[in-house]
Amino acid sequence: MGVDWSTFWLRVVEATGETITMVLFTLAFASIFGVAIGLTLYVTREDNILENKVVFFFINVLINIIRPIPFIIFLVAITPLTRLVMGTTIGTTAAIFPMTIAASFGIARIVENNLVAIDPGLIEAAKAMGASPFQIIYGVLIPETLGPLILGLTFVTVALIDFSAMAGIVGGGGLGDLAMTYGYHRFDASVMFVTVAILIILVQIAQFAGNKLSRKFLRR
Repeated sequence: MGVDWSTFWLRVVEATGETITMVLFTLAFASIFGVAIGLTLYVTREDNILENKVVFFFINVLINIIRPIPFIIFLVAITPLTRLVMGTTIGTTAAIFPMTIAASFGIARIVENNLVAIDPGLIEAAKAMGASPFQIIYGVLIPETLGPLILGLTFVTVALIDFSAMAGIVGGGGLGDLAMTYGYHRFDASVMFVTVAILIILVQIAQFAGNKLSRKFLRR
């Protein structure tokens, strides 16, 4: 039996709100951790301003271990840690924890790749003028990589919408949970269609906003 759309649309609005909450909070937390990890990875590279082979090796290996793991497997694998930190593995708040960890390491690699593309001459010039490592990071590295970084974060935002749908399958709520509960298990194609349509719209909005914002910074 299909859902009654005269009342079910409220459930769709609620699920959409849960998905947006998951994506925005995860993006905020993951951006903070990811940028910090990526900057640390870059500045500790060989011959860089804060060279430290041990720190670089540890972070590099950690990123290479976590990034290739499919998110649905990662989500289930760290369930004990999620329960320990969040007190539960069910609900939107609990889903933000594994999403933040997975996204942080993805953002870290994006940040490092963008920083590597910066002209080394800019850093050398800053050094020659007596700039400290802190001044180089905030005066040269971050401004130079801001435009490409926003494009990278746009890519991550789209991935997070995908993550949120997977998190919903294992109790995270949101549109993923709605699609599985009402669309798949109850064989209601209309729910599945509406869910997919909303996810596509969210992706289009994220991509449009990211492109517009990055163009603004790339023109500077």
